[in-house]
Amino acid sequence: MELSSKLLRMTGVLCVAGTLQGVPSILASVPNTIPSIAQQNDTYTLTGTVLDQNGIPVIGANVIEKGTTNGTVTDFDGNFSIQVNKNSVLTVSFIGYVSQEVAVKGGNKLNITLKEDSQALDEVVVVGYGTQKKVNLTGAVEQVTSEVFDNRSVPNVTQALQGSIPNLNINITDGKPTRTASFNVRGTTSIGQGGDALVLIDGVEGDPSMLNPNDIASVSVLKDAASAAIYGARGTFGVVLITTKEPNKDKTSITYSGNFSLQRPATTPNFVTDGYEYASHFYEAYNAWNNYSADPKNINKTQEFSLGWLDEFKRRKEAGITDEWDIDPATGKYIYYGNTDYYGELYKKNTFAQDHNLSVSGNNGKLNYYVSGRFYGYDGLFKYNTDDYKTMNLRAKGSIQVFDWLKIENNMEFSNMDYHNPMNVGEGGSIWRNIADEGHPSSPIYNPDGTLTHSAAYTIGDFIYGKNGIDTRNRVLRNTTGFTASFLDNKMHVRGDFTFRNTDNSQTQRRVAVPYSTTEGVISYLSTKYNDLQEYKTETNYVATNIYADYEDTFNEAHYFKGMIGYNYEQSTYNGLKVLRNGLLFEDSENINMALGDAITTSGEYNRWRVAGGFFRFNYAFKDRYLVEVNGRYDGSSKFPVDQQWAFFPSISGGWRLSEEAFWNVKPEVLSDIKIRASYGSLGNGNVDPYSYMELLSIYTSDRVLNGLKNKYTNAPGVMPDGLTWETATTTDVGADFGTLNGRLRFSGDYYIRKTTDMYTVGETLPDIFGATSPKGNYADMTTRGWEITLTWRDQFQLADKPFNYEIRGTLSDYISTIDRYNNKDGKLSDYYAGQRVGEIWGYVTEGLFQSQEEIDNHADQTLIQSSSQRVTYPGDVKIKDLNGDGVIDYGQNTVDDHGDKTIIGNSLPRFSYSMNLSADWNNFFFSAFFQGVGRQHWYPSNECIFWGQYNRPYNNLPEWHLDNYWTEDNRDAYLPRYAGYNSSLKSTTQTRYLQNVAYIRLKNLQLGYNLPQTVTSKLRMQNARVYVSAENLWCWSPLYKHTRDLDVTNINGSDPDLTDGGSGDGHSYPQMTSISLGVSLTF
Repeated sequence: MELSSKLLRMTGVLCVAGTLQGVPSILASVPNTIPSIAQQNDTYTLTGTVLDQNGIPVIGANVIEKGTTNGTVTDFDGNFSIQVNKNSVLTVSFIGYVSQEVAVKGGNKLNITLKEDSQALDEVVVVGYGTQKKVNLTGAVEQVTSEVFDNRSVPNVTQALQGSIPNLNINITDGKPTRTASFNVRGTTSIGQGGDALVLIDGVEGDPSMLNPNDIASVSVLKDAASAAIYGARGTFGVVLITTKEPNKDKTSITYSGNFSLQRPATTPNFVTDGYEYASHFYEAYNAWNNYSADPKNINKTQEFSLGWLDEFKRRKEAGITDEWDIDPATGKYIYYGNTDYYGELYKKNTFAQDHNLSVSGNNGKLNYYVSGRFYGYDGLFKYNTDDYKTMNLRAKGSIQVFDWLKIENNMEFSNMDYHNPMNVGEGGSIWRNIADEGHPSSPIYNPDGTLTHSAAYTIGDFIYGKNGIDTRNRVLRNTTGFTASFLDNKMHVRGDFTFRNTDNSQTQRRVAVPYSTTEGVISYLSTKYNDLQEYKTETNYVATNIYADYEDTFNEAHYFKGMIGYNYEQSTYNGLKVLRNGLLFEDSENINMALGDAITTSGEYNRWRVAGGFFRFNYAFKDRYLVEVNGRYDGSSKFPVDQQWAFFPSISGGWRLSEEAFWNVKPEVLSDIKIRASYGSLGNGNVDPYSYMELLSIYTSDRVLNGLKNKYTNAPGVMPDGLTWETATTTDVGADFGTLNGRLRFSGDYYIRKTTDMYTVGETLPDIFGATSPKGNYADMTTRGWEITLTWRDQFQLADKPFNYEIRGTLSDYISTIDRYNNKDGKLSDYYAGQRVGEIWGYVTEGLFQSQEEIDNHADQTLIQSSSQRVTYPGDVKIKDLNGDGVIDYGQNTVDDHGDKTIIGNSLPRFSYSMNLSADWNNFFFSAFFQGVGRQHWYPSNECIFWGQYNRPYNNLPEWHLDNYWTEDNRDAYLPRYAGYNSSLKSTTQTRYLQNVAYIRLKNLQLGYNLPQTVTSKLRMQNARVYVSAENLWCWSPLYKHTRDLDVTNINGSDPDLTDGGSGDGHSYPQMTSISLGVSLTF
């Protein structure tokens, strides 16, 4: 039995060590391979054995002579041998155990027993209204600490948190420094009212984008109904708890941390900048779409075109003439022969950011305080009228122990953010879309006299002019005052707090016409309809109060009980006012009073909501073996109909710590700390707009004059159905946690089913005689199934006589959502339908490209798939498979039962989201690398996406990757079809050939640093000092990049949401940024 046990341990250690540690670990597992210090007269060979508390050998424990580099590690039987001085002290350490110092005292053999590190067992996790020991958790809770944010130069918390917690889905639409995102937990929530996770900062609802990342101590995600039930209707789809730092006890410190970073776009489109190449392809695309029978007269709105001009452009290029202008002697008009890189003129080559943090903290047991401040400044990406970003955070947090039984606490936070967002007054909305439409490489930016060209006025020239933009200022002031009263020998606590938060957001938008010239000496203006200033101000006043009591005790050393009961009330009032006034007296006017106001437009916004609820939680554990938790909340919300405002949301969860059973004799190197848990709960969806269930009236002014007045009137409100009720999400969760290989490898996993019922969606189709739109109601159900796992390997070995500590943490998660019920009796594919898997992409199967006219004539009729203006199909066009064999390529009735030749070809939702964090430290050096990605996801480029180039519109930019990659008689194996613009057979015909796999892996963060030794910092009167280099978004790979790197794979979902409605073309948005930072952290 002993021999088999040894063989088992040896096999396990060799397999894992060989895989994860490489050669150094094998060397480290052999004793006496580390050179000892020089022999002295009083040195001798000492042997010993290291065991755990169960008498099992500890393999690979570090045994080091204190104060020297002399050391070794234990072998497979826990034995070691080392040359030491008779007066030496040995330090013995191993992952998961308390380090021990043992005096040699001239002995010949030592038997050392290492105790398990109880700190790991006592690790606490932040949960709703309190904390719990991690080992006793029965719900699905995941927590990360400040390490996620350390040494990272990011504008806000959201961008650092992405990918760090399995099934916390954060989709950031672009890389703008102001960009935050909604927090989604465990996939699709509701197709009716929607619903994001509730984000609480120190127990109060808040915006993480305005939070100082350096203030964060931990982030907990409550994923299942059992852990989130205590928050009732607002926690239906998960809760994110962000907890800020507390001062260390009996310690006063001053910490400065700062970094300077160099940044540039992670991806920049690679467009053709050769003006003639661009113009010739423009002509080819235009002419081919028009069945090779029409020639263009202009390149969109801003440049004239003729075949004579194109021939002259070719002649000048071949002759090496580089002048970009000519002037028509008859008209004085400029003629352009440019070779302009508009993106090269848009972005700086590099930009800079700086991040400075200062904190002061102290704690003497009676009084503690934590005061911090942060300044983050970003110099902006654009060369002209750049997007400066500045944010400042202040926090003052402290408590005082007034009496032994009473503690008073206060937590004040102030945040200020300023951002200048430049804009264009030309069509398109954002600079990226305007460059696509009017940024022709054949047109330069400047005329010979220094005026802007027409193309420039639509694009870069507007930024050069520097007058148009939106200045945003957001401010948040929050204060929480609370108390904790302790009774019954600290077994009972009564806690209460009151919070107010004021959020002031303001925007000033200025629009003036942009001067340009197309004729020498003549100035014209673009968008003369604009000459106005708009002020938009919003204010949100939020108050919240909580009072709750808990009691905790253990009876007969076996029965652990903890109970909590409390009350919560919250109220929010939102006001918004927007005023636009035209007739600016000066182009640089910054105040609305500097506008004449011939036309004044005003609008207002308002909403108010209240929630209140009583809640409870009861925990019971028998000998830390059998665990039960019951949660409940009786919740009320003003957002719902009067007779449906209150509801009760219960949950129950349980756990079994199998490894604590008396019959459990499995050795810890095989399996340890095993816990099986399960939970069930039901929550109503409170994440709805305040007036979703009310009949709303709109006020209008009539265009007709009656009795000398334009009278006011209202429209008829929408019809509301009877019996409206809450959307309800019911979640069943089963999970397991365990360790193996003496706790070095740890696993945590969950499988869940969430049924969302009575979703607020479209009603049944009613006859026209009804006279109104069919009202929405509780008409849909959906089921989401998913899983998540976390694996952590933590170990150490000797490298050059010093311990090398490392950790590998990986996460993997997935989910699928299916519609169970929906009002779509015809099964139209343009809407949801029962049985649909959310995210399905319907499209055609592409057989390839037509190679001849004969092939076209023998194929099914493909008239519906338009690749030319007259619907003529040519060789080189896409060939769609006739799936139903009826001789016609079509979509039937576009229904589930009659979908013609369409079929499900992919799914747009991300599958198999994963992350991996590698970290290590050795001899005061530290290293970490964080990878994050998606295992499978499909994407079909939208109509205006830069992926299509001139296939979308002939005058759009020409991607370099399109050159020599489209079908011709001499290039029949090309990826792209015959070159033709306005090509609906591509951009509007979803098909397998151009469906993209946008799975990816990204090196999200890479760090390398050095902690100065204590011998150095003590002389400088510092507690610690650190220098480091950190990089963000350093590398990314995706199958999409086999075709093009013009798009960042994480930046493909729509256009800039600040300046457009999101539908102006995938990729027309602010790029994700790559940054390299040099930083320092000093604590005194």
